[in-house]
Amino acid sequence: MTDPVNARVVVAGALYDQGRLLAARRSAPPEFAGRWELPGGKLEPGESPEEALVRELREELGVEAEPVERVPGEWPLGPGYVLQVWTARLISGQPRPLEDHDELRWLAVDELDAVDWLPQDRPAVEEAVRRLPRDHRGRTRG
Repeated sequence: MTDPVNARVVVAGALYDQGRLLAARRSAPPEFAGRWELPGGKLEPGESPEEALVRELREELGVEAEPVERVPGEWPLGPGYVLQVWTARLISGQPRPLEDHDELRWLAVDELDAVDWLPQDRPAVEEAVRRLPRDHRGRTRG
């Protein structure tokens, strides 16, 4: 069991745009390849979680994003790591799989079961979707 007090934080973004959530398919490491997750990565020393999220989404997807709200909860990832998730808004750029991913999909709320999520991401996705702005859950802003 991971001790959350001493665990290293991995941040992930529930990146939404036009009523859809972005899912990223892992290409590495081999034990995760082919499974889907919310994009993100490890918090570096001296970074806030929000700064890490912005950096990771830039590195992994080539986009600029704005963290909006921390999703309550933490999910153990493995020895020494916990996952923290933020909802995030796409500011600029078109997401591309640049690091550790080979495919991206924008999923409407009713399509979330269409991909094989990593086990620790599934409850995080469910919590994140509850926090998306109401106008992003089923329709595009006019």
